[in-house]
Amino acid sequence: MPYVDSEQEIVLLKEKMKLFVGLGNPGQQYQMNRHNIGFMVLDEISNTHSFGPWRSKFSGQFSEGLLGKQKTLLLKPSTFMNLSGQSVGELSRFYKIDPKNIIVFHDELDLAPGKCRFKSGGGHAGHNGLKSIHSHIGENYQRVRLGIGHPGQKDLVSKYVLNNFSDEDQQWLRELLAKISESCIHLANNMPDKFTNQIASAIENKKGADEKSNEIKVEKTSIKNNFNQDINEEQKSTLQKLLDKFNRK
Repeated sequence: MPYVDSEQEIVLLKEKMKLFVGLGNPGQQYQMNRHNIGFMVLDEISNTHSFGPWRSKFSGQFSEGLLGKQKTLLLKPSTFMNLSGQSVGELSRFYKIDPKNIIVFHDELDLAPGKCRFKSGGGHAGHNGLKSIHSHIGENYQRVRLGIGHPGQKDLVSKYVLNNFSDEDQQWLRELLAKISESCIHLANNMPDKFTNQIASAIENKKGADEKSNEIKVEKTSIKNNFNQDINEEQKSTLQKLLDKFNRK
């Protein structure tokens, strides 16, 4: 009986285990590409929550750690984007992780830069990484869609996603990665609504702070302009007095 109990505990542990997958392409030349935002998220989570070292296995790089009390695995496939499912399939079969406990972080063209949305199951919308995962584990896994914006024309998409984030993108990118890392514990504990609400609230608060900062700048500029105008009027008045005095002579 003790053996059966132990085996049951192992099964329960595997049922509860979470797998976070970040999509991207391996290699330093792709490190800062828009397509690699999934890798960036996992690196941020690993650093913030003190996960174990990255190890090469399951056709990828994987790490183990805890999010709160939840055992969680992180996986960055090394197969290139189009074959990501191979790595996800290998690891999920080894640990017997149900697709419902797999959460994939990926770039999303149809969301504005900095936006973040959670999605449960459904189609792959033409994303090659998701398409590959579908072919290995089906469609009943979870996704976190990370907005990178759209270049505007379909024929520009490939070049756009394989280019680095611009300098203008860096601020929102840093803020988004930090907020996801801070909030991901809710994903690990089956509370995706709390995860998305916390991120949306942070974005709204940041927007409000920026607007207030802009209002202060406008007010300061207005005060400065009014002050300069008063000085100009005073100078003009003094000059006019001198001219009037001269004309009377």
